[in-house]
Amino acid sequence: MPNTILIGSQWGDEGKGKIIDVLTAQADMIVRYQGGSNAGHTVIAEGKKRVLRLVPSGILHEGKVCVIGNGVVMNPLDLIEEIEMLRSTGVECKGRLFISTRTQMVMLYHRALDRADEAARPEGKKIGTTGRGIGPAYAAKVSRTGLRCGDMLIPEFPELVREQVLETNVKLAQLNAEALDADEMVQTYIEAAEKLRPYIVDTIPLIHKADREGKSLLLEGAQGTMLDIDFGTYPFVTSSNPTSGGACIGSGLSPRRIDRVVGVIKAYTTRVGEGPFPTEDFGDVGKTLAERGHEFGAVTGRPRRCGWFDAVVARYAQMVNGVDFWTLTKLDVMDTLPEIKICVAYELDGKRIEDMPASAAELARCKPIYETMPGWLEETSNVTAMDQLPLKAKAYVERLVELSGGRLGILSVGPARESTIRVGI
Repeated sequence: MPNTILIGSQWGDEGKGKIIDVLTAQADMIVRYQGGSNAGHTVIAEGKKRVLRLVPSGILHEGKVCVIGNGVVMNPLDLIEEIEMLRSTGVECKGRLFISTRTQMVMLYHRALDRADEAARPEGKKIGTTGRGIGPAYAAKVSRTGLRCGDMLIPEFPELVREQVLETNVKLAQLNAEALDADEMVQTYIEAAEKLRPYIVDTIPLIHKADREGKSLLLEGAQGTMLDIDFGTYPFVTSSNPTSGGACIGSGLSPRRIDRVVGVIKAYTTRVGEGPFPTEDFGDVGKTLAERGHEFGAVTGRPRRCGWFDAVVARYAQMVNGVDFWTLTKLDVMDTLPEIKICVAYELDGKRIEDMPASAAELARCKPIYETMPGWLEETSNVTAMDQLPLKAKAYVERLVELSGGRLGILSVGPARESTIRVGI
């Protein structure tokens, strides 16, 4: 398999976990390049369901090497819990999972600061953070005060943790939040360091050695294009770059070594948390999509807002990421709808626009311009080839790809690994 970046093309939750799992069969090394444990990848295979927040999904395939890259913010306690969960289900990470010494750590004091800051924001100004400390960890990285995984390997690590806790307590006091126990936290991280030391290495030589030897690399991100800190609906975004450009920054692999970009996109649109969402449906359709699509966050459990497919978002994602192939997921969720709408453009202040506004305030004023297609009212979850699709379902898929640009590579008609149709990839 060519070296591949796999990205989410909407507001996250597109079904990347399953597709990474499918593509991993052809890859040798899987690298997670950004995000943290605020996003989960759900993989259902051979009757087992696993939610992975930090460990790349490739760990479920025997013999695959998995890397947590420098662009990730890693919560050591979450990672230990995940490693132990995998071990209890028969999957051993030791010797196959490697964490970059450059990976920033999300600490308990980051979580406390995240929640206190969000609670202090007035209504209407809340970001919709998951409260898992991701934003403060990335802020610490940029301000050059964060701790990296390599710090776990040095004798000064306990004192570094203590300093950070005491500094955080000053900020928490300003937000009228409870102070943290520095001694308790230091002990927690001493124990965590003991467990994680065997996994922490300089992953840059590891990744480049694999590439030089002709191994196939699969780079996976979390969240989606519209949550990118630069290209998303700022400020209602995450704190990193889930887009394809973030893959090289977050892994250390040269852009010249990337062969293709695969974009994952849902047959409808969802969003979690605050922020503008032009095609959101507040009626029966939104409820149907949520129920049939099981639209609840894999990590947070938060319900997702649901609406019609937005081709403006898809075209934008194609441009920003350079998507070569689309993976279209959850087509089967649409099976019971007699009529299906597609947003092909927006109306902004009385004018038709076909490009994504840079301003979230402008996007909030956008009204979707729809075209309508007939539903197929047949089950598609049992389909195993494109020529088995109902004609109206096939027409819908073809129209989405036409509006989005690029080519169709994979069609998913169910959550399981087996409910996957390869088309051009």
